Amino acid sequence: MSSAFNDESGPQPPKVLKTSVEIIATLRQLQQNHDPLLVQFKDRGQRFQSYLVEIDKDRARIALDEIIPTDGERFLKQGEPFSVEAYRDGVRVAWTCDHDVQLGELEGAPCYWAPLPDEVIYHQRRSAFRAQLKQSDLVKVDLNGDKLREALPGHLLDISANGCKLRFAGNLAQQLSAGQVQERLTAHLPFGDLNCAVEIRHVQYEDKVDMTFVGCRFHRINGLEQRQVERFVYQLQREARRTESDGPF
Repeated sequence: MSSAFNDESGPQPPKVLKTSVEIIATLRQLQQNHDPLLVQFKDRGQRFQSYLVEIDKDRARIALDEIIPTDGERFLKQGEPFSVEAYRDGVRVAWTCDHDVQLGELEGAPCYWAPLPDEVIYHQRRSAFRAQLKQSDLVKVDLNGDKLREALPGHLLDISANGCKLRFAGNLAQQLSAGQVQERLTAHLPFGDLNCAVEIRHVQYEDKVDMTFVGCRFHRINGLEQRQVERFVYQLQREARRTESDGPF
């Protein structure tokens, strides 16, 4: 089994997964976590979004959800080659498809069947461990800055020494964009509020759940704020290890 699945916190050089076991295990993570796929057709500048909705191991194929914007479906039907890119826990997962895809159905909804990739690029690029919060223990946050009319209430989904991922209700793609610095993020941590500035790295609105997901990097964080972040990350790591040790076996 490739070391791509080891728990390594430092940045790693890109790995090329070639066995079906590795490829399916990696793609299964994208499917189960409903991670958005960025689809780009060869020689076309526009990018499209889809989701991986099924992996058919026996027939060595995968099902992609409908393409957004919908004019990308025309390129699929024309058999144009395309590349796919996704991110999961700081890992870039990418592959290409040079074969025709087939229009089909999955549980009554339209989908596109494509061959299981022969190779998948797996690139661990994050330099710090990122701790995920349980759905039952999400931390409330308020995001505010000079570019916002009012504070945006949301939740903290995960956090590392370098940044965090936030979730907000509704579509905030017009208010938030990559490269913005928001001067005031307040995270209501169990041991006190964390107040710091953040730089927005990416914004993703998912209409199926009517929520906006925002990836942030801490901006010019001072020593006190950094210690608060590291304390919380360590606390989450410790709780995760305890949960694993309390398993049935």
